[in-house]
Amino acid sequence: MKQHYRLLLGFSLGVLGGLLGYYFLPAGEHAFMAKVTELFTFVGATFLRLIFMVVVPLILSALMLGVMELGKGRGLGRVAGKSLLYTILLSGLAVLIAIFTTHLFKPGVGLVFDRVALAGNSGVLKLQESVKTVTAKPWYQYLVDLLPQNPIDSAARAFSGEIVALMVFALFFGWALSTVIKEDDHPLVRCLEATFQACLKIIDLAMVLAPFAIFGMVFNTAYRMGAGFLGNVAFYAAIVVLGLALQFFVVYGFFLKVVAKTSPWEFWKACRDLFLYAFSTASSNATLPMSLETAEQVLKLPPRISRFVLTVGATANQNGTALFEGVTVLFLAQVYGVDLSFGQQFLVVLMSILAGIGTAGVPGGSLPLIVVLLTQVGVPAEGIGLILGVDRFLDMCRTTLNVAGDLVIAKLVSVGTEDASGIPEADPI
Repeated sequence: MKQHYRLLLGFSLGVLGGLLGYYFLPAGEHAFMAKVTELFTFVGATFLRLIFMVVVPLILSALMLGVMELGKGRGLGRVAGKSLLYTILLSGLAVLIAIFTTHLFKPGVGLVFDRVALAGNSGVLKLQESVKTVTAKPWYQYLVDLLPQNPIDSAARAFSGEIVALMVFALFFGWALSTVIKEDDHPLVRCLEATFQACLKIIDLAMVLAPFAIFGMVFNTAYRMGAGFLGNVAFYAAIVVLGLALQFFVVYGFFLKVVAKTSPWEFWKACRDLFLYAFSTASSNATLPMSLETAEQVLKLPPRISRFVLTVGATANQNGTALFEGVTVLFLAQVYGVDLSFGQQFLVVLMSILAGIGTAGVPGGSLPLIVVLLTQVGVPAEGIGLILGVDRFLDMCRTTLNVAGDLVIAKLVSVGTEDASGIPEADPI
């Protein structure tokens, strides 16, 4: 059986099993189900640990190799510039879709909820505490923090907000190496290449566990939430999914067909395994190794471009997160009856784009930034508690879009290079 069928089977059985367990074997009446979910948590955690343990060496080796190759050909500035341009453009379009759909359908108007209980929600309190630590720093400190004081310490705390600093170190170090190493077969270059390939080998090993891990993670999600997990915010969740679908099929499809001269359908088909994997893990960072493998081995994108764009994009290009934050802030403004001015909505657009660029590529990484944005536009921060119950599902959806956006930008940046196309071109328009 092909890998994508195994992944799809694991996902489908996880949904079915979780829903059956939710309705026929509720945790309150069947204590043994706690052991079952613990077992599935163990399988999923083992799988994710296998992935996460190679993310740091993969980022370092991929970015350094990519920057060195681009630096030798004096193409670093062009690739970085095009990547930034497409990131801002696609993120901006995503937020505009968020504003348009939320104003059109008004999902937050008339929603009734218990404000007292919401304010005491433990998840909300934790988010508010994390925001206090974030907002305590002056603005210039954010720029200073981009430069790691100790790269080894940043590597150790990569999943605690230091991954961007680690990337900055890799970019600088890769550029510096390109100025002092002239031979293509230099021992350090061979070492970095071997490190990169070794990481991919570990990913191949982890993928043997993938169908079982996806089954377990999806089972636990469905078992905890049930079919009615959307509850009172079903309309809000539907608007988020609608916006993500518009960005995925319409915006990305347009750029692939018009700019990259590539069939969107063939592009999506080539990436279907990756998208299912991204949906199941809800983590751009966990998906990064498979994204690199897909870009080089399936889409046949130039490694010097794909390694740079995808490793940076795992944190810096998150269109799905930008769209999600735009919808969420406007939705909660409607819930609380806060009428946002044009200037405030422009602030939502700007901050959502910036948040999409700087959000941690791990599950739930965007929630603290939403709380910051809510306080900036005068919406009660405890409103975030309304969406906590559905955030896991929406996180899975927006992660899929984030990963797709990285590949789309890598394809767009590759246009014009000699080996940029590994899939059929689109029919003439």
